[in-house]
Amino acid sequence: MPETNAAPELNGLYFQLLNEIGIINQLSRAAFEARLPDGMVLPQFAVINHLIRVQDGRTPLQLARAFQVPKTSMTHTLAGLEKRGFVEMRANPDDARSKQVWLTEAGRTFRQTAIASLAPDVAAFSDTLDRDELVEVIATLARLRKRMDAARD
Repeated sequence: MPETNAAPELNGLYFQLLNEIGIINQLSRAAFEARLPDGMVLPQFAVINHLIRVQDGRTPLQLARAFQVPKTSMTHTLAGLEKRGFVEMRANPDDARSKQVWLTEAGRTFRQTAIASLAPDVAAFSDTLDRDELVEVIATLARLRKRMDAARD
């Protein structure tokens, strides 16, 4: 078990933070999935969003590792995206045994449409934080995400 240098109070606060993030994740996931087209689920959107954020051309194994899911689960997710025409699988020029995942224009358009569909949900709570608070929260959460992501490697 890793050693902790944090005081018990700080551990409790970090637990509260992670708990709030988990609840927000649950609420936002339900809202987002309600806006997705029939048959689409959030993990499919998440793969498209990831490919835009980090660049497409990733292998299914790289994606499975990034999402911390079994390769078979990622293969299933990618098959659904490919069937809808949102991604295409191409031969990997560096390794003939594997494929690379590339976004199609339809996949990029789908992402933009899906994000835009959240506007009514966002409007319902957009008075919670002003712009400066929002920028600060995003920066803080990004810093925490990067640290947690680095710790899993």
